[in-house]
Amino acid sequence: MKPVAPSSLDAQLFGLGTLVQLLKRARRAATAEELGFVVVNETHALLPYRQAALWRRHARGAGRVVAVSGAAVVERNAPFMLWLNPLFEKLDDGAEPGRIRRIDAATVKAAGIGAAIGEAWSEWLPAHGLLVPLRTEEEPALGALLLAREQPWSDGDVHLLSELADGYAYAWLRFRGRRQRSLLAALFGRGALVKLAAAAALAAVLCLPVTLSALAPAEVVAFQPTIVRAPLEGVVDHFEVQPGEQVEAGQLLLTLDPRVVENKLEVASKALAVAEAEYRQAAQQAVFDDKSRALLAVLKGRAEQRRADVTYNRSLLDRIKVTATRSGLALFDDANAWIGKPVTIGERLIEIADPAQAEIEIWLPVADAITLSPGADVDFFLNIAPESPLRASLRQASYEATQSSGGVLGYRLKAKLSDPAHPPRIGLKGTAKVYGERVSLFYYLLRRPLAAARQFVGF
Repeated sequence: MKPVAPSSLDAQLFGLGTLVQLLKRARRAATAEELGFVVVNETHALLPYRQAALWRRHARGAGRVVAVSGAAVVERNAPFMLWLNPLFEKLDDGAEPGRIRRIDAATVKAAGIGAAIGEAWSEWLPAHGLLVPLRTEEEPALGALLLAREQPWSDGDVHLLSELADGYAYAWLRFRGRRQRSLLAALFGRGALVKLAAAAALAAVLCLPVTLSALAPAEVVAFQPTIVRAPLEGVVDHFEVQPGEQVEAGQLLLTLDPRVVENKLEVASKALAVAEAEYRQAAQQAVFDDKSRALLAVLKGRAEQRRADVTYNRSLLDRIKVTATRSGLALFDDANAWIGKPVTIGERLIEIADPAQAEIEIWLPVADAITLSPGADVDFFLNIAPESPLRASLRQASYEATQSSGGVLGYRLKAKLSDPAHPPRIGLKGTAKVYGERVSLFYYLLRRPLAAARQFVGF
């Protein structure tokens, strides 16, 4: 008998140790989700692969994928799942129960599973797949594990996976075999009257009416501010004011870099000089040259066009100095962040607001959205004074959800302060509590769980 090389012996010992560790991890899994994560992700330590999927069988020919490698959550309606679930159901035909099979696009087509499924194999999976049934003596059809990679599977790989599959199947059987106590036995056993009374009291409490509310981030913003926009395309050269500074109407706010406009003006001026020279030359020759006389009108029009370009570029030089159109506070980000930044025509640069006119802007996340009507009550808790909420009333709500600057996808709400005579400083942030319609306590407590369950079930 030929002795095993040390490197080969080390590899075998490493594989055996990895197999033992995987079986131990599977036995210690606390939930079926944790076990599924171990099966599709940590099996890679024993046999390398690129993709893995775990399929749970409900009834003959029916089931669903419960875990996919590299994904924390399985989206049931994802295109990959819509292709993978029918593939598992077609492969679970019972023709070769309990035997690990090598599969690929060609074998799928040859088995008559479906031309569309076979043709899409290369789009979703590597070339070589291995279907590993999970079964025990008590439950001969728990499900199956599909592994796929670019390299073919050897007989040694199949042998290792057969040992590992038995351990995974018995670990999975623990979660399939749990039984819960009958609800009728719990209700009509010992102390049935007490339980029924407690259930009736709980039902009465859950029917109590409460006001539906939602919490959302909010900020004090200016009410109907004046927007200062970029008058032309260019680069911000420097600011003449600082953020939050009081400005007056006509005061210089910022200046755009004039070099681009000056270069255009210089080019236009030289083009004008050339056009005028050509026109004068043609005018002199027109006295005795019919051809020059015919070109005279064209050259005159060209000179007028060049003169209009010069006039336009000179007007741009006057527009690079941006001034305030009204008095108020200049609201913008750090001036140093703007210097050297290119801007486009109409881009928002500065807001000028009256500090005595402020309102609350609220971003209500989509997941917390409730039915609101104009005039709904709002409590605003400033971060600097959370113990003294400000009262406000809802003024408007956006029709569609948009993304805020903070990355929150939600609805923009505007609330009017109940005490406009003493508004908080513009820019302060906090949390707003928005009050909606009256609902039962049951709906108030289970609104979000019911929404999550509806999304999971699909109706």
